[in-house]
Amino acid sequence: MRISFLLHNAYTFGGTIRSTFNLAAALAVHHDVEIVSVLRYRETPAMGAPPGVRLAHLVDLRRNSAHYDGDDPRHAQPARVFPRADGRHRQYSRLTDERIGSHLSRLETDVIVGTRPGLNVHIARQAHPAAIRVGQEHLTLSGHGRRMRHEIRHRYPLLDALTTVTEADAHAYRQLGLPDVRVQAIANSVPATAARPAEHTGKVVVAAGRLIPVKRYDLLIKAFADVVASHPDWQLRIFGRGDTTGNERNSLATLIDNLELNRHVFLNDHVGALETELAKASIAVSASDR
Repeated sequence: MRISFLLHNAYTFGGTIRSTFNLAAALAVHHDVEIVSVLRYRETPAMGAPPGVRLAHLVDLRRNSAHYDGDDPRHAQPARVFPRADGRHRQYSRLTDERIGSHLSRLETDVIVGTRPGLNVHIARQAHPAAIRVGQEHLTLSGHGRRMRHEIRHRYPLLDALTTVTEADAHAYRQLGLPDVRVQAIANSVPATAARPAEHTGKVVVAAGRLIPVKRYDLLIKAFADVVASHPDWQLRIFGRGDTTGNERNSLATLIDNLELNRHVFLNDHVGALETELAKASIAVSASDR
C-alpha cells in the first residue's frame, strides 16, 4: 500500500515524532511510506530519519534556505482550517492552510494518517475521498479542552478510523458518538533492541524527555529529595534537551542547587538511544502532567 503520514514537525524532538518514525519504518518494510512534515526548521531530522521512508515538507522555515517561506505574507495571518482549539494553532497560518489543503487534494495514496487533532481535522475536511483517512490520538480525549472536544465531535465523523494509545481512551472516543468511525487502540510501537536488559542492581532512577514544564521534572526532583534522605546512595539521571533559551534547564539546575542534590541528581543532554542508560538503572519514571 501507499501510506502517507502528516506530521507537525519531523525535524525536532518529541514523543509523537518518535512513535511516528517507529511506525513508519516498520510499515516501510512491506509498503510505500512517506512522512510529510508541515513545518521544516532545520536541515536534517534531530531524531534521525526513519529508514526506508521518504521525508517531505510543506512550509520551509530555514532562514538560509532558498525556499524560505517565513517572509510570505500569508505566514503572518492566522490559520482558518487548522482549529484554534489545537495548542499548536499559533504555529499555523493561512499559508499552512493552503499548503496542507493543496497537498491533500492532490495526494495519491491509499491511506493518509494524521498525528494530532488539528491535522486530523485537515484530513477529515480535505483529504481525497478515495484515500482511507486515519486520525491518531497521541494524548487523550480528556486532555483536550472543551473547544477541541467540540471540534473533534463535529469533524471526526468524516474520518474512516481513529487510533488511540490505550483501550481506556478508545472507550472514551466510542462514547463520544462517532458512528461510522472505527476506533481502535494501538499502543505505540518500540523497535527491538540489542542492548541487554537492566539487572536491577544499579541504584539509579532514570527519566527522559524534553526539558519543558509539562514534563514536571521539578516535581520529580523535589520527590527525589525525600528519596535521598533515606537512600543517599541512589541517583536520579534526567536525559533531555530544552528549548533554545535554556530557561527550563536553568530553573531545574537552580532547584537542584537549592535542594543540595548536586551529588544525586544529574541533567544530561539527550542521547540518541537510551537503551544503554536504561540498562544501568533499576527504575524508569515519568512525572509528566500528560
